[in-house]
Amino acid sequence: MANLSGFNANEVEPSAAFEAIPAGKYMAAITDSELKPTKNGSGSYLQLTLTILEGEYKGRVVWARLNLVNPNQTAVKIAQSELSAVCRAVGVMTPKDSCELHNIPMVLTVKQKPDP
Repeated sequence: MANLSGFNANEVEPSAAFEAIPAGKYMAAITDSELKPTKNGSGSYLQLTLTILEGEYKGRVVWARLNLVNPNQTAVKIAQSELSAVCRAVGVMTPKDSCELHNIPMVLTVKQKPDP
């Protein structure tokens, strides 16, 4: 829980509802990364926060989760391929830490999945 004493919604304009970012290509940069455990504790994933740098959606964020440690080897192979694409896009081929990938502009391809 968080203490919200002192906040009065009557004094602040509400934010507009965010629509999903349309599928397409955007200039973006990784602005945060964190290795997190999977929900069931059997592995871990690298969560990347990418911020769009220009255009209509400038400042909006997109997240990517790369299952780098997982009992499902297909998930690991997909994550490694995605990480390889990120490394190539930012020109850092052998990062020792995910922070080496931060704040380097790259082209991000956004895809949308239909909500079941």
